[in-house]
Amino acid sequence: MQSFLGFEKSIAELEGKMEELRHLNDIGDIKIADEVSTLRDRIERTLQQTYSKLSSWQKVQVARHPNRPHCVDYIEGLVDDFTPLAGDRAFSEDAAIMGGLGRFRGRSVVVIGQEKGNDTETRVKHNFGMARPEGYRKAIRLMDLAQRFNIPIVTFVDTPGAYPGLGAEERGQAEAIARSIEKCLGLTVPIVSVVIGEGGSGGAIAIAAANRVLMMEYAIYSVISPEGCASILWRSADHAEEAAEALKMTAEDLLAFGVIDSIIPEPLGAAHRGAPEAIRAVGDAVEENLRELDGQDGAVLRSHRRERFLTLGNDALTA
Repeated sequence: MQSFLGFEKSIAELEGKMEELRHLNDIGDIKIADEVSTLRDRIERTLQQTYSKLSSWQKVQVARHPNRPHCVDYIEGLVDDFTPLAGDRAFSEDAAIMGGLGRFRGRSVVVIGQEKGNDTETRVKHNFGMARPEGYRKAIRLMDLAQRFNIPIVTFVDTPGAYPGLGAEERGQAEAIARSIEKCLGLTVPIVSVVIGEGGSGGAIAIAAANRVLMMEYAIYSVISPEGCASILWRSADHAEEAAEALKMTAEDLLAFGVIDSIIPEPLGAAHRGAPEAIRAVGDAVEENLRELDGQDGAVLRSHRRERFLTLGNDALTA
């Protein structure tokens, strides 16, 4: 069942009318099939008009859409013979971060991603994509595995941020995130990261310190959520819309700043309306970037990755 966002009211009304018509037979001179076709064209035009002028806050809503494809969908659609690996070999398993080995379009890869879940049961199981320290330590273990066998890494980023609970802090949340970033920067195998939904703070960059960072067209990537930013600056989450604009968290903003390398176009009306097309587009982009990184010396890959992240923002500071 399609879930509509607040700014999609006109689209919801048109799709409701089309669904009603589909259950009717021809009436007199009115051909229902023709009416449905006309409505479908109107819906397509309305989607184009609506999605061509989304504000930053509206893009935040799209990035969080419950029907948007998640990490598990990309793994199922793109990775053959996927073998999940669990646990950090120190404390426990963390379902917020998925990872394992598989074959992506003919090549072996290590896949790491944050999974939010798509209903109440799976969201609770995956802690809404908010990893605890053991999740990041599991990611480190998988990165070590990739390094040992010289296998490229593909990561799917989709988290509102690392879990801020007391237990996570007691077990070294900040240290685990820092270690994960450090591990990314020290590897000599190619890393390609894709922000498929939300890229929230250190919880995201812990698995996104990559040679190539790609973003879905309506994904977001920022140092803090708009609500969190508004709570700090305005002492009220009611200013989240203003914060979203100020944070410059959209794919277009981040491409202009050089934070990401490219934007992956989404189907008309965003990925939640065309999951198969969105997954295929991500696969094509990942394949292209892995191919470009093929054959590069490991030391060069590592040096490029470090240089990229250690110099981010320098241009803005000197401007």
